[in-house]
Amino acid sequence: MLTLLIFGYAIRLEAKNIPIAIQDFSNTPLSRSYVERLFATNQFQPTPLIGQSRQAGLDRGTAKATIVIPTDFADKIKGAQPSSVQVLVDATDVNNARVIKNYIEATTRFFLRNSGLQSELPRLTLHTRIWFNPGRKESLYIVPGTCALILWVYPSLLSALAMVREKEQGTIVQVYASSLSATELIAGKALAYLLVGLSEAAIVISLSAILFQLWFAGDPTPFILGTPLYILTASMFGLMLGARANNQTAAVQGVALVGFLAALLLSGFIYPVSNIPFPLSLISTIVPARYYIIIIRDAFVRGTGWVGIWFPMLMLLILCLLLFDMTRRNLGRMQLPSD
Repeated sequence: MLTLLIFGYAIRLEAKNIPIAIQDFSNTPLSRSYVERLFATNQFQPTPLIGQSRQAGLDRGTAKATIVIPTDFADKIKGAQPSSVQVLVDATDVNNARVIKNYIEATTRFFLRNSGLQSELPRLTLHTRIWFNPGRKESLYIVPGTCALILWVYPSLLSALAMVREKEQGTIVQVYASSLSATELIAGKALAYLLVGLSEAAIVISLSAILFQLWFAGDPTPFILGTPLYILTASMFGLMLGARANNQTAAVQGVALVGFLAALLLSGFIYPVSNIPFPLSLISTIVPARYYIIIIRDAFVRGTGWVGIWFPMLMLLILCLLLFDMTRRNLGRMQLPSD
């Protein structure tokens, strides 16, 4: 629950409240109207200049951009002459700098068009329609990914600790000495943690619906079938790590390094998978969270159903079977031979 609240409310990809400083040498009604239009977008917030230096705010980090309006700004525009406005952008964060540049360019075009100062009509007009998330609510993108991260980390962590604890306490020797096979042992433990994971899923999905207004956008059956399969895969991953680890510390580190970091960085949770460079892009193909994120985002945002997500479902099934086989082989070698 804490993970859902922290990630759901804290992670935001869209830049807002960007501090910018204005140096208006024109100080005319037209230049002040231009400045007001910039701040009316609610994307920027004003920050004072430090002295009269246009770069001091950028150097000290108090401003992400400085806009310098020349003294002849209004005269040139009213005389149908081009006027230059200087924009200095802090490009320490390249993506943020690109967003600031696009915001300022779009606002400037809107200001000229609404003020009747456009020198000529554009030859091409775009009419854009936003599908799936017309309100551009970031929670519809972040929260389903957070649910996928939660349902991967905690079931795998619990199952890994349960398996390795039996090895530390020596109780697993009784299992090895019994007639119980490795397949039966894995199936019993996986079923137990599947039930725990389904309880976690019910909690985080219910909270998401209440706090972030998450609801099904289309056919819910892929999500209903994909969620138990994904939790089962997470449990298999934890059992596999627990079967190979010798103590709880190693199991926790394995889940944290291999499971959590891969699910966080290589699944498309925050960054698009297409942006992952080679050869890490190859590793992302075996990260189960990558495929479940597609399933859960389709369920709550896109709503395309089986037509769009049959392949992620197939990949989850394949990865689940592979993890089961790896765990079975590892436990099979550890079991005592029976007569």
